[in-house]
Amino acid sequence: MRNYKSEYARETGERKAKRAARNRARYSLMKQGRVKKGDGQDVDHKNGNTLDNRPGNLRAMSRAANLARKRK
Repeated sequence: MRNYKSEYARETGERKAKRAARNRARYSLMKQGRVKKGDGQDVDHKNGNTLDNRPGNLRAMSRAANLARKRK
């Protein structure tokens, strides 16, 4: 059984910041009504920078399309 509490405590500050940025991106699209919880949509950053959460850089796409998207 995984101990999520200890895993979280061992994370570096940079990793926590990146995860928080991804969560903020999803939350901003949820507020706009473009995604919902459990809808199978992923939030994609057009320029590939997960820390860039400008509205023009975010889009919702299917999980399969997001995974198939070619990265730089």
